[in-house]
Amino acid sequence: MNYNTEKNNKVYLYGEIVSEAKFSHEVYGEGFYEFFVKVMRLSGQADILPVTVSERIMTPEMKVGEMISALGQFRSYNKLENGRSRLMLTVFVRELPEIQPGKNPNSIVLSGYICKPPVYRTTPFNREIADLLIAVNRSYNKSDYIPAIAWGRNARFVRNLSVGDRVAVSGRIQSREYQKKQEDESFVTMTAYEVSISKLAAFDDDSQFDIDEEFELYSSPKTYETNE
Repeated sequence: MNYNTEKNNKVYLYGEIVSEAKFSHEVYGEGFYEFFVKVMRLSGQADILPVTVSERIMTPEMKVGEMISALGQFRSYNKLENGRSRLMLTVFVRELPEIQPGKNPNSIVLSGYICKPPVYRTTPFNREIADLLIAVNRSYNKSDYIPAIAWGRNARFVRNLSVGDRVAVSGRIQSREYQKKQEDESFVTMTAYEVSISKLAAFDDDSQFDIDEEFELYSSPKTYETNE
């Protein structure tokens, strides 16, 4: 693998736009807009994912009810809410490729470093799960911090990793609602975004994991998997 910041974070999404585009921010005079895209799973459930697009590549077709095919990166940024910093995640669109029938509508490949001790647990139904946070390098000495979740044997593998270990993962981006307790003892519904891992490798040698090849393999219909 030719490891660099352009190749270590690749996302492809195909889904339905379900919210109006809203202005997000501006960088050097270039405006960016955010909206949400609904991407269907094989199970019939849907992930509702935040997408950020530059005004330079936006089209009149980007409106509620229309479909979008997007290639980009899964990025993070910190947002101050009620005096606290909150990690926000979005799919940053870099290209709008032609729709490819049969292609996996939600695929991601990341290469980065474990930046928090993985948390391993089992569900009441004895399903093994491990949560991890991956730091993915980006241009200009920036990093994206991407939450991910591993299942089964991948979860057992992940629990033995340490902070600083280098990993590569492929899977899909999922949205998940949860209840957060407030100071007044009430609960509010929040949405978490994370990578649901289908394949994982820990490695020191670049030759062990070709991220371009892995992205193409995972994006193809025959390897389109889901973790419900």
